[in-house]
Amino acid sequence: MISITEKTLQDLEFNTVLETIASRCNTDIGEAKAMAITPFKDKEALLINLKQTSEYLSSFTNNNAIPNHGFENINYELKFLAIEDSFLEVGSFKKIANLSETAITLIQFLKKFEDYYPTLYQKASQIDVVKLIIQRIDEVVDKFGIIKDNASPDLVDIRRNINVVRGKINQSFGMALSQYNSLGYLDDIKETVVENRRVLAVLAMYRRKVKGAILGSSKTGSIAYIEPEAAQRYSRELNNLEYEEREEIMRILKRLTNEIRPFIETIAAYQDFLSDIDVIAAKAKYANKINGILPNIIEEKRMFFREAFHPILYLNNKEKKAVTYPQTIELHNESRIIVISGPNAGGKTISLKTVGLLQLMLQSGILIPVHERSETFLFDRILTDIGDNQSIENHLSTYSYRLKNMNYFLKKCNAKTLFLIDEFGTGSDPELGGALAETFLEEFYAREAFGIITTHYSNLKILANELPYASNANMMFDEKSLEPMYKLILGQAGSSFTFEVAQKNGIPFGLINRAKKKIEGGKVRFDKTIATLQKERSKLEKTSLTLKEEESKAREESKKMETINAKIQEKLERYQELYDANQRLIYIGQKIDDISESYFNNKDKKTLIGEFLKMVEIENSKRRKLSAKEKKVKEVIQKKVAEEVKVKVEEIRTVKKEKKIKAKIEEENKPKVVLKVGDRVRMKDGKAIGTIDVIEKSKATVNYGIFTSKVSLEQLEYVQPV
Repeated sequence: MISITEKTLQDLEFNTVLETIASRCNTDIGEAKAMAITPFKDKEALLINLKQTSEYLSSFTNNNAIPNHGFENINYELKFLAIEDSFLEVGSFKKIANLSETAITLIQFLKKFEDYYPTLYQKASQIDVVKLIIQRIDEVVDKFGIIKDNASPDLVDIRRNINVVRGKINQSFGMALSQYNSLGYLDDIKETVVENRRVLAVLAMYRRKVKGAILGSSKTGSIAYIEPEAAQRYSRELNNLEYEEREEIMRILKRLTNEIRPFIETIAAYQDFLSDIDVIAAKAKYANKINGILPNIIEEKRMFFREAFHPILYLNNKEKKAVTYPQTIELHNESRIIVISGPNAGGKTISLKTVGLLQLMLQSGILIPVHERSETFLFDRILTDIGDNQSIENHLSTYSYRLKNMNYFLKKCNAKTLFLIDEFGTGSDPELGGALAETFLEEFYAREAFGIITTHYSNLKILANELPYASNANMMFDEKSLEPMYKLILGQAGSSFTFEVAQKNGIPFGLINRAKKKIEGGKVRFDKTIATLQKERSKLEKTSLTLKEEESKAREESKKMETINAKIQEKLERYQELYDANQRLIYIGQKIDDISESYFNNKDKKTLIGEFLKMVEIENSKRRKLSAKEKKVKEVIQKKVAEEVKVKVEEIRTVKKEKKIKAKIEEENKPKVVLKVGDRVRMKDGKAIGTIDVIEKSKATVNYGIFTSKVSLEQLEYVQPV
């Protein structure tokens, strides 16, 4: 039986998580259920609920998306169905039909895909599928929510008569309109509608000449609205028929209500099922947003959250595009209590809240953002003392309130309790408060409870070091800048960096020294030693990261070399095969040449054919008939080799083309040398080198030793002297 107090829920901001989940629900009932989520008391029910959410989460990435589960709230209809002799309106029946159809569709879908969603199907299989509800409603109500004409024999007759009478009204009205319009009694608008009845727009001066009932007049009184006498008579008949229609519809609705009433429990179950699915879907959407998973839940007393994120902080930082740092925390029988120390604003409280909130979420059926290799067991109690604990209502000071809270802890704490205390022992005299906190910690330890506390008290750090199944931890700080690195390091206490932070913030060194003299030397040395150890730890951490990066790079290089070696080996094998095939063809060619020469000398066809057959038989004896599968494999290999050769050729061509373009660009970009008499030159497309003897305008006479040539300066390029 799990016991979680309202204070714990507030301390861990559990309500914020529920609000985020509720906002992802499609229905108001789903929202209410999401806000009412509490930790499960039954382990089996919890595991089923977690698996349901995990299965729904998987539907986002597979091809079998779960159908729509939205519906309109029918609580009002269910209340009316429970009252004897009551009847529902047409719209209510449409809501019930839609809800039933949605539920049945979802149940049938989960049955079809039971292999994908076993626990969701298990939930759905407990609900009766009653298609009769939809059938009965469909017989009476159409898709627009209107009673069908054939809902009863009497309704068919009544509506037929209504249509006949309406036709007569329109006919008689049309005749009167034509008659009085020709006489000039009507206004330009001719007709209008008053009290849902067609009337003539008669000019006031002719109102006595038109037979019928005056139903009103215009604002100025210039027009009288008159229903013609003949149409008036039919209108009374229509009113009677419409009254009969209403009475008949009421009888039909009463009959339909009585037919549906026996299924009230099934309809309620449909709504309950769909609203549960709505909550499960909302939890799955939330898990998808925070990268939540279902970690392994074990019987052994061990909590191991690897790369755990605080979900509220993660979503807030994600919105701001800021980094959220994960924490890895482990509690087990050999390390039941962790004492986190170090300066403020380093992330101690967030680490504490992360553990508490994730455990609380998990035990409430919500997936959590941790590494897939994380695991934990289920606690009976989660006790917290986090944040501002001053009780205004009870007029208690912070320390009094905390003592009252510790008293509650002592009453409830046992071997299946997780306790989380922030700034343990504060609120009183450091010496006395620290001593009392030490006693409380010893008591929690003796009861084999699991817990995490944060503190600045040196005596608690020392105690955690002395107790066999407790350990220290600190939030890592940069040893130079004293900036937090938001990483929890287990196994070593943290310094508060009191004097270091003071110095960094510009407090004069003389004042800091005076402060150091006012406290015991042992405490200063102790804190200094811890600070030094933390700095060393920070350096080692950085070195470790560098080594890991280098190791990662070395592995990548090794993989690349292996891939290259494999490709070279494959190519060598192919070249060997090609060489063997070529040698065979050379041998066959030589053999054919010998046979041809023999035939050329003796012209003996019989010997020629015999030699050829003998050679063919020898070659065929080396062959083995390939199966269809082997032929296919051979074709694939040949095709692959051909494609590779083609790609390689294209690559060589591309490289040559690129080199050519590059050389051309380099040539174009090369600074031009102004040629003068005596310069060594050569033609741009030639190799012979000569010397310029004479330059005349754009032409130069080049002396090649044996001969001279007159060429354009544009065709010459300068050659550096050797």
